[in-house]
Amino acid sequence: MTATATPAVAAPGLFAPRLRAMTVGSVALISLLAFEALAVGTAMPTVARSLDGFALYGLAFGGSFAAGVLAMVLSGIWCDARGPRSPMWHGLVWFVVGLVVAGTAPVMGMLVVGRVVQGFGSGLLSVALYVIVAQAYPEELHRRIFAAFAAAWVVPSLVGPAVAGLIVEHLGWRWVFLAVPAVAVPAGLLIHPGLRSIAGTAVTGVPAGAAARIAWACGAGASAALLHIGGQQRGASAVVVTAVAIVGLLLCAPRLLPAGFLRAARGLPTVIGLRGLASAAFVGAEVVIPLMLSRERGLSPTAAGLVLTVGAVAWSAGSWVQGRIPAPASRATLPRVGLACITAGIGTFALAVAPGVPVAVGVVGWAVAGMGMGLLYPSLSVLTLELSAPGEQGRNSSSLQLGDSLFAATVLALTGAVLAAGTAPGPGSYLTTLAVAAGLALLGATLAGRVVPAAR
Repeated sequence: MTATATPAVAAPGLFAPRLRAMTVGSVALISLLAFEALAVGTAMPTVARSLDGFALYGLAFGGSFAAGVLAMVLSGIWCDARGPRSPMWHGLVWFVVGLVVAGTAPVMGMLVVGRVVQGFGSGLLSVALYVIVAQAYPEELHRRIFAAFAAAWVVPSLVGPAVAGLIVEHLGWRWVFLAVPAVAVPAGLLIHPGLRSIAGTAVTGVPAGAAARIAWACGAGASAALLHIGGQQRGASAVVVTAVAIVGLLLCAPRLLPAGFLRAARGLPTVIGLRGLASAAFVGAEVVIPLMLSRERGLSPTAAGLVLTVGAVAWSAGSWVQGRIPAPASRATLPRVGLACITAGIGTFALAVAPGVPVAVGVVGWAVAGMGMGLLYPSLSVLTLELSAPGEQGRNSSSLQLGDSLFAATVLALTGAVLAAGTAPGPGSYLTTLAVAAGLALLGATLAGRVVPAAR
């Protein structure tokens, strides 16, 4: 008698009945976090004028960033100890409450409080959503859900500033804050049914060293806040504040990242490092592009902004591609290709600093860099979960996002210092900052093979 072969069972899709609501809710929350991060920058000059609060302008950004750093660490500890359900709900509540406080603030000081609360909620949410992916989605869907997360972050970068500008102009700046809870709460409710199925799956107790990790997070958060405040200063005070902030980050940040991070140890330490290097490279170049194109090539602010849009669209396309191609034989392939694209793209864009090179060459270069980010970011998120034991998913997701944020903040501060040196930015300062950005990406491409753990 011949045995009948059992047909292979296809893996569920992101929108299979049991995952549909969770996918929609999670992607919506990521999109809202991204929109708010971008929209506030557009609205804040109007906010400061309306509340006569320019003295607290830097703190409105730095306080939120610092709270987010602390919250990422707390969320990682909490997720590993009790699962992602409580951190997700607390993050949503803090996020919404912060938005309401900021949106109804009668004075700038109250708005800063709202921004701090909002940033704390964002940090809790961002890590909890990664752990939810680890526990609720089958491994074969991780690349696709992280591609959706990447698109959910990139799309607001296309429309967020414009939408925020329209809201400020026609409805008032308060609605930049007050409109978001109307979507955030339903999005959280969509995730709720799926959370019940994974509640308690990661209960391990508070991990050892949690108190020390929280203390280091406070130091890193305070240093990050100083970076933002230093960027609002001029002259010697800017140099002193920025230097103190960078020293603080150098002391605190390594204690929050995996052991072996500074020497690019194989496996997870390199994965975290590559995410930070890529983020720093891309952001370091991105902040230079509109300034250089408008000052050196005569583009209007709208035209210069469209170049950034090209990079964002390419990022989204790269994310889509990596989520649908067959998994490469080596874990290092997508990170290496992504970082090589970022290096080549920034280097190509740097050619456009020369007056004789068509701007179109720079646009193509920036599209290549964006494609590289799309290939890289989701693949590193997947690798982080693959290399994490169940009781370490929160901590490692926290480290991934911390490295991303802190590297970018540091490079932004240094880039600002280079551009501010002298009487005005010029070709030399643009090339210097772009060379640093390309060098960071090249370093990452050189180290990409080390994402593969050492054989035992």
